[in-house]
Amino acid sequence: MTALPLSAQHCQPRKGKEHALDEAAVGALLPLVPGWKLSAQGDALVKDFRFENFHHTLGFINAVGFMANHEDHHPDIEAGYGHCKLRWSTHDVGGLSLNDFVCAARVDALLER
Repeated sequence: MTALPLSAQHCQPRKGKEHALDEAAVGALLPLVPGWKLSAQGDALVKDFRFENFHHTLGFINAVGFMANHEDHHPDIEAGYGHCKLRWSTHDVGGLSLNDFVCAARVDALLER
């Protein structure tokens, strides 16, 4: 890992089980993305964002989509009036990779601007 904050890092190609994070690595990284939780299966990062209205929700989804395309790492998105739930996992490793934490931190940084 690098000393750069997660939100300043970029996704790298991660294919194969050797890039899957173990429980200790996940435990060390999770505090760096406040508000994000592990899925019930422990194979994804999940966070539900709340917004004033659907218009703001769609704006957020578009910003996440732009960032995700740039990083070539895409979340599962569930949206409704005033909320958007994101789920990050790395299908190519069968669970969590560093890319998921990078993207979670980058999403949080979008809301700080």
